[in-house]
Amino acid sequence: MTEPRLMTKADAARYCGLSLSGFDNWQRDGKIPGPITGTQRYDRKALDAALDRHSGIEAPLAPAPLDPLEEWLSKNGHPADKGPRQRHKEAR
Repeated sequence: MTEPRLMTKADAARYCGLSLSGFDNWQRDGKIPGPITGTQRYDRKALDAALDRHSGIEAPLAPAPLDPLEEWLSKNGHPADKGPRQRHKEAR
């Protein structure tokens, strides 16, 4: 028998091997996602992905790529993490 993808909070906590209070703590700390928006159901695949990231099985999400201006600034000797005002002050 195939297990359902969506679970109640109690089922999701049991699936993760946590008590309900432990599940709430992990959710509050961002270790696991909350229920699907507008529902009281937890997605098994979302829980698996979050647990994989925290256990080191899956690499963390890659940082967002630089936008074209940031890329140009970083290639031309300008720190991409500084805003225009900070760069202007340093140029004086």
